[in-house]
Amino acid sequence: MEDLSLKPLTQRPDLSELLKTLPPVVPRKDIDRYLGGLVSKGYLANLDSQGLGPKRFISGRHVAYLRSDLVAWLSLRCQTEE
Repeated sequence: MEDLSLKPLTQRPDLSELLKTLPPVVPRKDIDRYLGGLVSKGYLANLDSQGLGPKRFISGRHVAYLRSDLVAWLSLRCQTEE
């Protein structure tokens, strides 16, 4: 029988490919399209209201993230198995 115990998560994933493929500015409303469901726009909105999301900027009624800020935030929140 396969051991299904959790392995320790200690390494940060290499998200450098996101720095190459994401547009310079990522609108929150399009986050699902760019991150493939990894993080939803609703979840980001909740985190933003608590001051826990990536650094954002607002233009009118639109919220967006600079590519570098979004990737840095993701990198801090994601881990890989050893």
